[in-house]
Amino acid sequence: MRAPHLATGDWGEDLAATWYREHGYEVLDRNWRCAAGEIDLVAARDQLIVIVEVKTRRTDKYGPAASAVHPAKQRRLRGLAVEWLRAREVRGVHLRFDVVAITGPDVRVIPGAF
Repeated sequence: MRAPHLATGDWGEDLAATWYREHGYEVLDRNWRCAAGEIDLVAARDQLIVIVEVKTRRTDKYGPAASAVHPAKQRRLRGLAVEWLRAREVRGVHLRFDVVAITGPDVRVIPGAF
């Protein structure tokens, strides 16, 4: 049985992946891992690659979900994006970093969050 916070995270990532598909993106990877860490979602549309960090909370009791994507997390995601591009041998694309903040049933997509 999965820990409740992991199940909540999986649910949030499912919602985010569905949102991107419904908005014309192809989801290329989910939970892509390397030695440096993990990218929640990688989506693409035309020549745009979107690195997506998904933060899911049941309530905003401890603050907004998006606030958990602090500067250190942003730096880590930038490095992971380089690793993903290298591993997939992807070149000549535009790169964007989005945050999907989910609190309860509310899904907020923040394109170009950092």
